Amino acid sequence: MSYEYPVSLPNGNPLVTVTHPTPSLWVLELHNGADSRLTDVLLLRGIIPALDTVEKHWRENWRAGKAKKDENMCKGALIIVGNRKQDKFFSNGLDYDNAIKDPSFGTNFFPKIYNPMLQRLLSLPIPTIAAVNGHAFAGGMVLAMACDYRVMTDGSKRNAWICMNEIRFGATLPLSLAAVLKAKAPNPQILRKIILEGHRFTPKEALTAGLVDRIVPGNTETIIAEAQALAESLHSLPTKGAWGLNRREMYREVVESLSKDIMTIGVVADDAAAKARL
Repeated sequence: MSYEYPVSLPNGNPLVTVTHPTPSLWVLELHNGADSRLTDVLLLRGIIPALDTVEKHWRENWRAGKAKKDENMCKGALIIVGNRKQDKFFSNGLDYDNAIKDPSFGTNFFPKIYNPMLQRLLSLPIPTIAAVNGHAFAGGMVLAMACDYRVMTDGSKRNAWICMNEIRFGATLPLSLAAVLKAKAPNPQILRKIILEGHRFTPKEALTAGLVDRIVPGNTETIIAEAQALAESLHSLPTKGAWGLNRREMYREVVESLSKDIMTIGVVADDAAAKARL
C-alpha cells in the first residue's frame, strides 16, 4: 500500500498532521489552535487515527523488510510536537472549562476518550519522542510523559513550564493520569511536587529531575531537529519487533489502570461525604 503525506485529521477540520520526513521517522503535529487543547475530537478523530496510520505504515515496512532481509526498512520512530507555527505551547491540557459543561464528563471523558489515546500511544511498536516546544500543562504533560523520551525547549527564548496544575484549580486526578506519572517520576519526592504541589518545572528543573531527557535552545524547528537526532539514535531498536512488547511489560500497571477509571469523586461530593461523616 502506498502512503501520501502529509496526512491531516480529521478530514474537513484537521487538528493534527502527520508527516514522514525520512524513511524511518514520522512526525505528529498537534494544531488545535496555538495551544493544542486536548478535546474529544482531537483525541478520538485526530491523535488516535494518526497513530493508527503510523503503526500501519511501519508494520507494512517491517514485514517487507523482514521478507527482503533489509533491516533499514524495519527502523522507525515517532515525534509528537505542538503547533509548529509557534513556540509557546506543546499542549495546554484539556479544554477543561468547556469539557465540564458536559454532564457526562465525570464518567466518560477519561475512560472513553483520554485513556484510549494513552492506550494507543503506549502500544505503539516504535520509540516515541515528545518534542516539548513550550508549556505542557495537565493532560498535555501526561501526553508528553507517556512518550518514551522528551526533548524540551530550554526556555531561553520564552518561559516554558511542564506542570500538573490540577491542585491549583480544584480538579481531582484520574487514576490513569496518576498511573502514568507514578511510572515516569523518578522518585516519590518528585511525584509529590508534581501532583500535590502543582510545581511548575522549568526546563532546567525538569532535566535535573529526570522528567525530560534533553533541553535545547531555539525555536520549534530546532527542538524537532534535536528530537530527530535522538530518534535516529533509537530507530534501529524496533527492527526485531520487540520494542512495543517490552514497553507493554515495562508499563503493565499503567496499561491495566487505563481500563479501571471510574467516576471521579469531585470536591463538592467529597465535602458532602465528610460533612455526613463528621
